Amino acid sequence: MKAPVVAVFAGGISAEREVSLGSGRAAYEALRQLGEAAWFEITEAALPDGLDPDRHVVFSTLHGRFGEDGGMQRLLDAAGVEYAGCDAAASELCFNKSRTKAAAAAAGIPVVEGLAIDAVDAPATDEILDRLGPSLVAKPEAEGSSVGLAMLEGPEALRAWLAENSSGRWLLERRLRGRELTVGVLEGRAMGVVEVRPLSGVFDYEHKYTKGKTEFLAPAPLRDETAARLRGHAETVWSACGCRDFARIDFFLTGEEAEAYLLEVNTLPGLKETSLLPMSASCCGHDFASLVRAMIGPALERHRHRHRHPE
Repeated sequence: MKAPVVAVFAGGISAEREVSLGSGRAAYEALRQLGEAAWFEITEAALPDGLDPDRHVVFSTLHGRFGEDGGMQRLLDAAGVEYAGCDAAASELCFNKSRTKAAAAAAGIPVVEGLAIDAVDAPATDEILDRLGPSLVAKPEAEGSSVGLAMLEGPEALRAWLAENSSGRWLLERRLRGRELTVGVLEGRAMGVVEVRPLSGVFDYEHKYTKGKTEFLAPAPLRDETAARLRGHAETVWSACGCRDFARIDFFLTGEEAEAYLLEVNTLPGLKETSLLPMSASCCGHDFASLVRAMIGPALERHRHRHRHPE
């Protein structure tokens, strides 16, 4: 059987379209060096013309809605197209921060105390502050790349934020002080721990995608036992959320490396050579090309198996 063509999906319809295009270009160039690849720029919530389940295996770099939320994955499943990364169910779960935290907490992983709210019927300011304290983090319940992230200090800031955000589902969390860390996971095995140090102290959209505004340390300067605990947490979260192939899992470390709290799971993380997943992989000896090869490998094997043993 002729080797399948890797179809790189990029772009999409979310607020993270430009980020996705950057990830897609980097992945496409790496995949072209490994074999035949095709470029598909996604511009609507539909499968692109020319996609062939017999010929193509999809490597998606779509971020945000209709990329990471299970929507594209469900269409690919229905069309019989194999693809790299988490399946539809895991993608949908991990895109929702409240559901992700619930799954992790059930598996024994510490999570940040929070409250999911519907902005149309939000609790009173005093009720929120009594439960979570005066320092809060606000974020969309289902969104990526730190889109909509806000830090709120005190009742006036919370009231102003509630007035400005009168629709949608949101997650309010107690704000912790400490260090932000991330761990790449490849086929269930955690890679290196990377520390993220935004110059402002907040890793928001601007600091994530503006060169020079954040320092990254790979590997993170941690005690060996702390790094091992974080990698173990990442593997536990991966299993609890039903992840597949690869993901990036973010944590917040408090105090003197005292406790690591889950922040979120990224099922289709950024994939430029300088992105966090490649940084994590570099701690384990992967260059960008070998990482991409490892990420697409299980999907290629699923494609080969399906065509050797058609249903």
